Amino acid sequence: PCGAQDPMGISSSRITFPGMNAAVRAVTRMGIYVGAKVFLIYEGYEGLVEGGDNIKQANWLSVSNIIQLGGTVIGSARCKAFTTRAGRLRAARNLVEHGITNLCVIGGDGSLTGADIFRSEWAGLLEELVRDGQISEEVARKNCRLNIVGLVGSIDNDFCGTDMTIGTDSALHRIMEVIDAITTTAQSHQRTFVLEVMGRHCGYLALVSGLASGADWLFIPESPPEDGWEDLMCERLGETRSRGSRLNIIIIAEGAIDRSGKPISSNYVKDLVVQRLGFDTRVTVLGHVQRGGTPSAFDRVLSSKMGMEAVMALLEATPDTPACVVSLSGNQSVRLPLMECVQVTKDVQKAMDEKRFEEAIQLRGRSFENNWNIYKLLAHQKPAQEKSPFSMAILNVGAPAAGMNAAVRSAVRIGICQGHTIYVVSDGFEGLAKGQVREVGWHDVAGWLGRGGSMLGTKRTLPKTCMEKIVENVRKFNIQGLLVIGGFEAYEGVLQLVEARGQYEELCIVMCVIPATISNNVPGTDFSLGSDTAVNAAMESCDRIKQSASGTKRRVFIVETMGGYCGYLSTVTGIAVGADAAYVYEDPFTIHDLKANVEHLTDKMKTDIQRGLVLRNEKCHEHYTTEFLYNLYSSEGKGIFDCRINVLGHLQQGGAPTPFDRNYGTKLGVKAVLWMSEKLQQVYSKGRVFANSGDTACVIGLRKKVVAFSPVTELKKVTDFEHRLPQEQWWLNLRLMLKMLANYQISLTEYISGQMEHVTRRTLSIEKGF
Repeated sequence: PCGAQDPMGISSSRITFPGMNAAVRAVTRMGIYVGAKVFLIYEGYEGLVEGGDNIKQANWLSVSNIIQLGGTVIGSARCKAFTTRAGRLRAARNLVEHGITNLCVIGGDGSLTGADIFRSEWAGLLEELVRDGQISEEVARKNCRLNIVGLVGSIDNDFCGTDMTIGTDSALHRIMEVIDAITTTAQSHQRTFVLEVMGRHCGYLALVSGLASGADWLFIPESPPEDGWEDLMCERLGETRSRGSRLNIIIIAEGAIDRSGKPISSNYVKDLVVQRLGFDTRVTVLGHVQRGGTPSAFDRVLSSKMGMEAVMALLEATPDTPACVVSLSGNQSVRLPLMECVQVTKDVQKAMDEKRFEEAIQLRGRSFENNWNIYKLLAHQKPAQEKSPFSMAILNVGAPAAGMNAAVRSAVRIGICQGHTIYVVSDGFEGLAKGQVREVGWHDVAGWLGRGGSMLGTKRTLPKTCMEKIVENVRKFNIQGLLVIGGFEAYEGVLQLVEARGQYEELCIVMCVIPATISNNVPGTDFSLGSDTAVNAAMESCDRIKQSASGTKRRVFIVETMGGYCGYLSTVTGIAVGADAAYVYEDPFTIHDLKANVEHLTDKMKTDIQRGLVLRNEKCHEHYTTEFLYNLYSSEGKGIFDCRINVLGHLQQGGAPTPFDRNYGTKLGVKAVLWMSEKLQQVYSKGRVFANSGDTACVIGLRKKVVAFSPVTELKKVTDFEHRLPQEQWWLNLRLMLKMLANYQISLTEYISGQMEHVTRRTLSIEKGF
């Protein structure tokens, strides 16, 4: 196996995307951590071919303070020379000169394919260099093989084998920011907007932004509209306006085509709407705005996770190991054979070229196909085939969380499609007890997707305080299904209702909880609605705080985050902003740990990076409060650095939902109601619903990459009710990554064992999931 001392090179692709710097930082620091020499190769393959100052050895500080930057600090450029053997020969000479035998390439399928070709030619290139007298046979033997690992980056998410490519989530953030801004203008002026997004060969950005914005019409290259689409589109736009809507949003991928393969342009769509409907219509082409800006929290964490796994892949490579690509599967980093993934990616384009569009959508993966099917379900109202005998009520419980409104919207609409009577309840269980119940229709939830907070209103009241009145209103409104969207109180509340079934027959109904809380502390799911938005809000605040600290020099900020006893928010934010430490309840710490952190910051102030950032979860320790940490750090750092406190507070609960939370909420709402509909059919007999088994009251959640329904009675066994936490939490393995990248003294053995405890590190599956 490759030794830890073997030099390692990092190169980027010809096209930039947000998150590249986070990947460069992670690979560099992990490489240094394991004892390798790490070289940064500037200007991509061009720097590899040109050599000289384009290949520079990196140290720990070389990649400090870059995680929040867009683009790539090591540059990127197109390189025709590398496409030729002569160019690759020069590149091989430059690598051998520096003793680099491991190469990490951050890019798309083109860049990664080029790297694989380079690797396959490596032995022949060295032979040619020996023959030409440019290197000795001894040098050739020492550098006899080249290990390649790829990190997939592309804002289009067009690479098969990973759930998400680096840069995609950030691009969706840019798109949703524009859509939110456009929506206010369109509503004010009663306009139609045609929004063109990137995606020459892949419609992922258009599809997810259409799903997350409730767009009226969507064009993607994988599914061209049927002939005569112009008539149908104009008919639907006109119908939407006639029902009182003041705006229309049409989203079109730049590679959109019709059934004959003819391109559909945004200007053609605009002219069509103007000529046929006379609507005031504007075109907005986002272009390279989608590639710019600071990376989202998701992309920073994804890049960091992939970067560290890439170094492990290089360390463990053998002569028989094929070039691999580090991918994302659910919440895990996995390694897949590079060229297998490239081949499946090419198969998608081949299917599209041959007009096998349904197959193309399937090849994109289950996630793409699910998104497309759900968009078609929710974009336009379709009359139910028959009226259902069932009625459902939807309510929000606990603190507000971004994405709640998206879940309510999709649940209402899919319930109406199923023919059910749908009620919404104001102010949670308290509102249900007071009879604040009203029936809603399809258009009552229009425009809810991008709204933060809770449009229904939400309270923390639990059912046990008003059980009899709740039962009375369940009977009064003949509620047979209850969908509860909220945090730990929602889960605990449904558990109380289930436990009261023996006393109240009216509670023998189907119940489902959609976890929605910034704390991400509900058992039965890896991610709760709202946690992604909260992490991004905290991250943006910390970015500004870091900038302030950089300006004043020798300053340490101690930032308190929310989350109750759950340290998810603090940990993930810490990774995303490159924090020096993050204290959480689940990872006990002592005064000795605090002393080590102070010493680390003292050493840091002697470098060019004279600022520090320490995060503290609000309930991480009974005695080591935020004020205590401030006093301790201030006292120990006296004369070296000064301290400031920032309590982020409720800004973490506010703001517009991120694309992830809008999309996630939409999917969970649909899947929850479909599951409830199926259960209602199963327990319906002789004109009534009677559900008293444990599997009729569940928490829906995403576990790894699969949507699972977990009975609340089963989850009770694995819940710490005192601290409102699941007894096991998958994200705890991220703590090791946080500490290693922050220069803590974590051994490599401890890191590997920690990863193996939580993660299956290899898989041969290249199918995208949820």
